[in-house]
Amino acid sequence: MFIGHFGVGFAAKRVDSRPSLGTMFLAAQLLDVLWPVFLLLGIERVRIAPVNDAFLTLHFTYYPFSHSLLASIVWSLLFAFAYYLIRKNMRGSIVLGLLVFSHWILDFLTHIPDLPLYPGSEVKVGLGMWNSTVLTIVVEGFIFVAGAWIYIASTKSKNLRGKLALWGLLLFLGLAYASDLMSPPPPSTEALAIVGIFMWLLVAWAYWIDRNRITKVSS
Repeated sequence: MFIGHFGVGFAAKRVDSRPSLGTMFLAAQLLDVLWPVFLLLGIERVRIAPVNDAFLTLHFTYYPFSHSLLASIVWSLLFAFAYYLIRKNMRGSIVLGLLVFSHWILDFLTHIPDLPLYPGSEVKVGLGMWNSTVLTIVVEGFIFVAGAWIYIASTKSKNLRGKLALWGLLLFLGLAYASDLMSPPPPSTEALAIVGIFMWLLVAWAYWIDRNRITKVSS
């Protein structure tokens, strides 16, 4: 799953408005932010299919430290604890920890059985929604649109930048998702990992958006 994780990050702003949207995005995508770094370091491995089959281009052969169930729980607790130490916001810490773990839940829905339960586990899980391109697009698209709508309904722009930055990001994510469906497989795992590291730019973009928007006051 790709844009669905961003949708969950958008929606979480409604639960607690104090963490920045950038922090929400970082939490929701933390596992995928760690994964390309682990790829480049040779800690985890992926095999690229010779042909593009939409969501089944990549075969995740070994990624227990970023995407196993146990690792996801550990990263969730660490992220929540780190945020609490910095901000002393218990509610926000819980929301962010759940956001980190939501990544594994959504991946469990979409991935074929390739998610290990823990490092060294022979048991791998996944409900395989990726086997249906149409179903994946519908479900992920719904999560993204619903989350974006919740964020838009919960905030308002302080200036023109707040509007343009938000709609620019939504357009970019939509185009990137459509392009990924039609693009050929990446030429190498190194190229894939380098592209994945650019996820940090989307996190920075979200911080910029949130600095130019404020939470609407409920009547």
